[in-house]
Amino acid sequence: MKNTATQSSTKTLADLYRAIDRQHAVTITYLDENGDETLRTIEPYDIRTTKSGRIEVRAMCRLRGEARGFLLHRIVAYTCHRIAFVLDRPEATTPAGHVIVVRSAAQVIARELGRDYLPARRIDQTQTSLAA
Repeated sequence: MKNTATQSSTKTLADLYRAIDRQHAVTITYLDENGDETLRTIEPYDIRTTKSGRIEVRAMCRLRGEARGFLLHRIVAYTCHRIAFVLDRPEATTPAGHVIVVRSAAQVIARELGRDYLPARRIDQTQTSLAA
């Protein structure tokens, strides 16, 4: 069990990304909103930043059997296993509901950059205040 307080968040993220790449389950000790510790075995499939700037690990939770988000700063400790994924994870979709197919690392990078730099609301031709 690795204690996140004794290592950098970069090391924790590297281990979680490795688990995603290898499709290995991870057992985490997680602090919920009330400050209670819970032990969860998760199957991580995405790591993203929230609008508030927090890092969120999206994973299938074996306890609940559904997709959940776990904030990185609330993960107290973790263990990476060699156990393969067993739960079906949700398909990535666009806001319109179309499935996204990502076939290369370059597409993942372009998608992440696009998500970070796209406007939060839809802009059309009638909004002249945004014109350069």
